[in-house]
Amino acid sequence: MRILHTSDLHFGQVIYQHYDRLDEHKHFFEQLSNFIDKYHPDVLLMSGDIYDVALPAASVWTDFNSEIVKLHRRYPELNIVIVAGNHDSASRIESHSKVWQLAGITVVGTPPPILNSAPEGWEERYIVQLPTGFVIAIPYMSGDRTETLIHLQEYVAASNIDNLPVVMTGHLAVVGSDLEGHNQEIGSMRTVSLDRFGSSYDYLALGHIHKAQTLGRKTIYDENANVYPAPVARYSGSVVHVSEDENYPHSVSLVDIDKHGGDVTIRQLRLKQLRHFVTLPTDNASPFESSKDALEFLKKFIETADKVYFRFRFSQNALIPADFNSIVYDIIDKSGKDLRYNPRMIFVASDDEVISNNDEGKHQLELEDIKQMTDPREFIRKTARSYPGLTENEIDELFCEVESYIKKSDA
Repeated sequence: MRILHTSDLHFGQVIYQHYDRLDEHKHFFEQLSNFIDKYHPDVLLMSGDIYDVALPAASVWTDFNSEIVKLHRRYPELNIVIVAGNHDSASRIESHSKVWQLAGITVVGTPPPILNSAPEGWEERYIVQLPTGFVIAIPYMSGDRTETLIHLQEYVAASNIDNLPVVMTGHLAVVGSDLEGHNQEIGSMRTVSLDRFGSSYDYLALGHIHKAQTLGRKTIYDENANVYPAPVARYSGSVVHVSEDENYPHSVSLVDIDKHGGDVTIRQLRLKQLRHFVTLPTDNASPFESSKDALEFLKKFIETADKVYFRFRFSQNALIPADFNSIVYDIIDKSGKDLRYNPRMIFVASDDEVISNNDEGKHQLELEDIKQMTDPREFIRKTARSYPGLTENEIDELFCEVESYIKKSDA
C-alpha cells in the first residue's frame, strides 16, 4: 500500500491581515500533482486543517474544491481521503461529504459517535476499504474516544483476512511531539498520549503539528527512505510556512507498507516554497539602531529581493516614528516587487533576547487559542497578563463559543 500523506494546508490564510496566499497554495498543488505523477500512490490523505478558519470565504471554498476536482480528473483511480482539523468547521466539512462521495472522494468532518450510543452500521462511515489496504478516517476530536477507535480497528481486523495494511488518520498534538514553530504564549497546547489511538494500525497519519516528524525518532529532515516496524505515527507537517517561526523544510510524506504488522517505509518529498520569510537585517547582523538605518537597508535589499515576507529587528533603544510603516508600504509600492511586510517588529536587548513586539491595536483573543487548553484557570491567568484590555464579558463569550463547539463536535 502506497500513501501520500499531507496535512495542515491552512487554505485561504490571510497573513498579516493583508496578504492572501492563494498563489502559494496553488504552487503546492502543482507539486502535489507532480508527486502523484511520479510515485503513483494508492491514496492521498489530508489529515486536517484544510482551511485556515472555520468559516472561509466562498471564494476560498471554490478555489480548494477546484484543486481537488483537478486532481480527481487527472488521476481518477487515486483515492482521496480528507478529514477535518481543529481549524475547520466539522459540520460544514461534513455537509459536503455526500457530494464528494459521488466522485469517489471520502470527506469526513464530524468525529465518530460515543460507542454506547452509536447507531448500527456507523462504522462504515469511517472506514475506506481499498484493494491494497484499509483507511480509518478520523477527523479532529475534542473528547476522548479511545474505545471507539479501538473498536474501529477491531472492526477492520474482522474483515482483513488478507492481512492488508491498516492506516488511520488523526488530528491532535501527541505527547512528546516537537512543537517548534507553534506559538505557545497563550494558554497551553493540549497534548494526549499516543495510546489514545490504540495500536492495531500500521501507520497513523497525523495532522496539527506543523513540523514534519516521525514520533519516537529524530525530527530532522531526511530525504532518504527510512524503514520502521509497524505501528508508526507521523506528522507530515504543514505544506507552507504558516508563519516566520516555521524555519524548517516542509514536505509531504510518501509511505509504503508491505503488509499488516510489517514494515513501514517513509520518504520525505520536499516542497519548494513560493515565498520565504526574512528578518532584516539578514545574516544575523546586529539589530537596527534607528528607523533610518532600517529604511536604508530596505532600499538596498529590494534591489535583489522578490517574493518574500519580511519584518524588522530593532535594538530595544531604537525610536520608531509613527509613520514608519506607512513609509515602508510606500517604498514597497514604488518598487513594483512582490514584497510582503509584517508590521510586527522585533525588539531585542544587547544579548539578542527578544523583549517585545509592537502589535498594532488591541490584542485580540481568538477562539483557536482556547480550544485546546488543559487548565482553564491557568489559561485565564496567562490571558490576564498578556491581554490587560480583555474584559470578563469577552472571556465569557469565548467560553460559550467553545462550549457550543464541543457540543456540536460530540453530537
